Amino acid sequence: MKKTLLLLLSACIAVLMVGCNTMQGMGKDVKRMGEAVENAAKK
Repeated sequence: MKKTLLLLLSACIAVLMVGCNTMQGMGKDVKRMGEAVENAAKK
């Protein structure tokens, strides 16, 4: 179970890192994700 969780977490991190090449890009992605959560909460 622990290995599966670690593998899944590692895969998610890898996808995020590939999706944004720079820390600035990562910041923008996190900001957009936060805005999406905020908008969903308002509905």
